[in-house]
Amino acid sequence: MTTATTGCLYLVPTPIGNLADITERAITVLQQCDAIAAEDTRHSGQLLQHFGIQTPMFALHEHNERQRVGQVIERLQQGQQIALISDAGMPLISDPGYVLVTQCRQLGIPVSALPGACAVVTALAGSGLPTDRFTFEGFLPAKPQQRRKRLQELVNEPRTLIFYESPHRILDTLADVVSVFGVSRPCVLARELSKQFETYLSGSAEEIQQQVAADSNQQRGEIVLMLGGAPADDTDEATSAALQTVAVLRRELPLKKAAALAAEIHGVRKNALYQLALASDNQ
Repeated sequence: MTTATTGCLYLVPTPIGNLADITERAITVLQQCDAIAAEDTRHSGQLLQHFGIQTPMFALHEHNERQRVGQVIERLQQGQQIALISDAGMPLISDPGYVLVTQCRQLGIPVSALPGACAVVTALAGSGLPTDRFTFEGFLPAKPQQRRKRLQELVNEPRTLIFYESPHRILDTLADVVSVFGVSRPCVLARELSKQFETYLSGSAEEIQQQVAADSNQQRGEIVLMLGGAPADDTDEATSAALQTVAVLRRELPLKKAAALAAEIHGVRKNALYQLALASDNQ
């Protein structure tokens, strides 16, 4: 623990499932700090009780962070040591804390992030997808139109894509993934990591969609959805093949519908394919 006049904000990761994954250092910080800022005090209270930690808590979550940050800063400036925890995993990673950490950095208040559990890297390491380059996109938008737009923006991304998703939206999201990325894009769904029913489903996007739709158990718990990146060397070839498919489909269908179906078959961007086909008509 710091002994400076100004206190320190500690970012303390908590287990994403198995309580044995907490580190000794995390327990020490939580025991010795003056207060704990928790995303959900009732949820975190069970964790603290399990480890016999009696440090007082207060709530800091997405709905009150901006209002409460001034009070936390004041306590830190008075020399208090405060730990920030989320419901599970590393604080700030799709969880509250960004506003507070930014303010601390701007004011010169020490911030110490402890290493520990994080569902992003845990899922990626066990996925079998490329790990040398990846991008974490957090939660996709809940509204269908916005979700599809975000996916369209990522369809040609060569890095492995990682998303968090909630159980009640996973079927809709997988349907959008198949529609936007095509049926054959490599896909891994990791569920309930480090818990009793930990599951990895691997296959094509269409295969994962079918497995999840057929088994309601795969629609439960904490979900990390991962997609293989667009094969950079094959992008032009796939687009060329898709344009040929558009030409065939247009014998029976309007251009817009033909482009949408061809994009789904070949895993290319629907809008881009439509524009290319339209440009070919104008030549």
